[in-house]
Amino acid sequence: MYYVKNMKLKVCGMREAQNIESLIEIEPDFIGFIFHEKSPRNVISKPQIAIPKSSKLVGVFVNQNEHFIRQKVDEFDLDFLQLHGTESPEFCQKMQKSGFRIIKAFNIHADFDFEILKKYVPYCEYFLFDAFGKNAGGNGITFNWDLLENYQEKKPFLLSGGIDETMAKQIKEFKHEFFAGIDINSKFESSPAFKNIEKIKQFKNDF
Repeated sequence: MYYVKNMKLKVCGMREAQNIESLIEIEPDFIGFIFHEKSPRNVISKPQIAIPKSSKLVGVFVNQNEHFIRQKVDEFDLDFLQLHGTESPEFCQKMQKSGFRIIKAFNIHADFDFEILKKYVPYCEYFLFDAFGKNAGGNGITFNWDLLENYQEKKPFLLSGGIDETMAKQIKEFKHEFFAGIDINSKFESSPAFKNIEKIKQFKNDF
């Protein structure tokens, strides 16, 4: 069984109301808001637009404290927390016990120790595998997906890192039992936090 037949699409790094309004017409499964000051896609205020419940809202945080996260959950009515820093399994457990649904991100490289994921499995709904780079995320580069042959946990994951509109065939050929979907961001932008909706639409249609 491969999840790719029902592949989920997460569009991350959204910010502008009009851009989001155009995006929701193509019904992504997840819409990501980044709450990280160092990111050029950092969100300060809530876009004034109604977003259908069919598109789950994801808040992306990097080593933030619980108080800050709770504020953003309440303000933006977030459905998921994407923890994209060095958050511990204990922190994930604490947030899950508080009722939050967790996506834990990891930056993958040749020496990545997949054994560390075991402690996170009980507390996360998805993992997200991104490329290793100078930033916590949004580096716009891909990693060697063959490394995921070393991933043995029974937890669905999203692929992230430098995915662009030319990669539909490559993605469809990628096989892993727990591959659930993809996360796209910078390669579909005309400027930081502003997505090319037509490019996303064509990419989605390729599946």
